[in-house]
Amino acid sequence: MSAGRPFLACACFFSDNVFVGRYGLHVRYRDEGQLRRDYGRALRERGCRSEEDFRAALREIEAEVQRRKQLIHQSVERKAIISKCYKRKHPEVYILQDSFLAPDFLEIVRYCTSPDAHLHGLLRYIESFSDKRIYRLPVFTEEFCRAFVDELENFEQSDMPKGRPNTMNNYGVLLNELGMDETFITPLREKYLQPVTALLYPDLGGACLDSHKAFVVKYSLHEDLDLSSHYDNAEVTLNVSLGKDFTEGNLYFGDFSQDPSPVPKYLEIEHVGAQGLLHRGGQIHGALPIASGERWNLIIWMRSSAIRNQLCPMCNKKPELVEAEGFGDGFTETLEDDAPETVNLCSLW
Repeated sequence: MSAGRPFLACACFFSDNVFVGRYGLHVRYRDEGQLRRDYGRALRERGCRSEEDFRAALREIEAEVQRRKQLIHQSVERKAIISKCYKRKHPEVYILQDSFLAPDFLEIVRYCTSPDAHLHGLLRYIESFSDKRIYRLPVFTEEFCRAFVDELENFEQSDMPKGRPNTMNNYGVLLNELGMDETFITPLREKYLQPVTALLYPDLGGACLDSHKAFVVKYSLHEDLDLSSHYDNAEVTLNVSLGKDFTEGNLYFGDFSQDPSPVPKYLEIEHVGAQGLLHRGGQIHGALPIASGERWNLIIWMRSSAIRNQLCPMCNKKPELVEAEGFGDGFTETLEDDAPETVNLCSLW
């Protein structure tokens, strides 16, 4: 079990998977020469044709790398200011309660924690999509979703400092900075989601998801409209549609990141309010543009140190561990005695 050991990050965070928004391209960045050699052609094919265009892209990449280097310090500062100064509109939503959860979801969890629970029994309770191991299930009540979004809008409209949820989303809220990790997201992961993921994703550490990154993203006509194709820094992802009223903006899913096909086939899935989609973090996916209204989504990247300590999912190498704040990127220092002798990596947890 990783309790007592600090969570860490992989050094690739400071150089890999940097998203160049204007060209919809993820790059690895070491220096200008390497960028030209490795991505010059791909950038040109996406419209980066002049030296001025390249310089603008380079500035965007270097700014993102610098943001990542300052992230820990700035995040700690923001969290302290928010904790001290932010006036919560709905303080009750910060502490997870059974009444926030859909009765059907609680029934699913009861089944998954029963002695005779098995995968095929669970699949009778949830909706399954193709062979991509994507599942839809009820999660929250609509009443909770309305109160939660109202709280998020209150924070958004405040003068509190705000961090970007990730490289690709410009609008949203980091829930650890808002103060929801310990009292809401962690118990949701440990008590309610892990019994479900243990049956759905045993090979991905579904029974030993010991950390997470949780954030809310917002899409609207004058802000972020869509989300380019990508995969998550997670073993398992939960994506819950919180509302509000919107049209279009479906999610689409392609191949698994480590098993791409020459001509990928995409599966389009509609958002359903208060319901969540569970999928493998490595499943390539994105969000189509919304046509009207506004949509808020809760995203929880769930991580298993027993799995990712063996191979970083973002650089596909043995992780080069560096210090991090909070849950970091879910890595832990692996002791010699922890080396697995069987494929049951969760036995480490």
